[in-house]
Amino acid sequence: MSAFLWITVVSLAAWCWLLLGQGFFWRTDVRLPARREPASWPSVCVVVPARDEAGVLPASLPSLLAQDYPGRAEVFLVDDGSTDGTGELARELSGRHGGLPLTVTSPGEPPAGWTGKLWAVRHGIALARAREPEYLLLTDADIAHAPDSLRELVAAAGTGGFDVVSQMARLRVESRWERLVVPAFVYFFAQLYPFRWIGREGSRTAAAAGGCVLLRTAMAERARIPDAIRHAVIDDVSLARAVKGAGGRVWLGLADRVDSVRPYPRLHDLWRMVSRSAYAQLRHNPLVLLGTVAGLALVYLVPPVAVVWGAAAGGTATAVAGALAWAVMAGTYAPMLRYYRQPLWLAPLLPYTAFLYLLMTVDSAVQHYRGRGAAWKGRTYTRPGAVPDEG
Repeated sequence: MSAFLWITVVSLAAWCWLLLGQGFFWRTDVRLPARREPASWPSVCVVVPARDEAGVLPASLPSLLAQDYPGRAEVFLVDDGSTDGTGELARELSGRHGGLPLTVTSPGEPPAGWTGKLWAVRHGIALARAREPEYLLLTDADIAHAPDSLRELVAAAGTGGFDVVSQMARLRVESRWERLVVPAFVYFFAQLYPFRWIGREGSRTAAAAGGCVLLRTAMAERARIPDAIRHAVIDDVSLARAVKGAGGRVWLGLADRVDSVRPYPRLHDLWRMVSRSAYAQLRHNPLVLLGTVAGLALVYLVPPVAVVWGAAAGGTATAVAGALAWAVMAGTYAPMLRYYRQPLWLAPLLPYTAFLYLLMTVDSAVQHYRGRGAAWKGRTYTRPGAVPDEG
């Protein structure tokens, strides 16, 4: 057997293991768990950190204010130093649409050691605690909720005894690049953090989706959230780990009617979304980066290269092994494409998308070592605990 055939066989074996041994990550049937309505509905405070979100608030904030929740609920929008009139627009939307009470507040600039979003969340939680809510809903300013979203989350948390119930909002897929990149983003996330493992009692796998996190207030205090994760760039995963570390239970699944309205029309926009935190996900470790690049190449790039090389060079065994690996890859991607209502012919293009993600990850590391770090909404975090640079 040639060396490249061996490599292709290893790639095929990796896909067989991913198919069966990685928590069935590719399945998209992990939705809100079985739930029943409580005898009395607990109080909830909704905390929305918002920085320069005037472009998306008209499509998201009214859906929060219109929540059909039988208990007491209130919304706190924390205007994190916006320059586009986010706070004023939020007040205007509240006056126009009515619904749940809305408080708009501003925390000032974050001190050293805090990411801006988590400093805003801390400010919102501090105000919410005066209402003594049993639950906190942490949701991003670009997330639109169905009218029964809050009651479904609370019912699921109470029925299952979960301290965190989080839903991966359905991201927008309208532009050509969104269709190519966005479903793969959720697919790769689920591959790293299989949803079935997260909700399993005793499992160490922990993750959440920052756009929609229902958190029991008592657990937030026990796990010291957000203070314990104040420097985290990937705050949702860090939150879930802190909760599990404090003995709490976490559930994460795909959403049916919780949607992100933020557009990513260009590849540049999606590139920034991924690269701003990709190297942080690898703990800023160059050896982990090298292993990740090698792993992505072995798992995603070898199969199509093997098919082309085997066909051109007469390596039938190599071409067959590569085609089988590619077929398993496309087959595991198909459910996510169906979830996003995208054509299945995009499934065989996953190696190309994975190559883009490989480049985004390398670019994230390059930006880190150039001192630019993770950048978002005009703030840059060069290392954990660093003072944010304004730009």
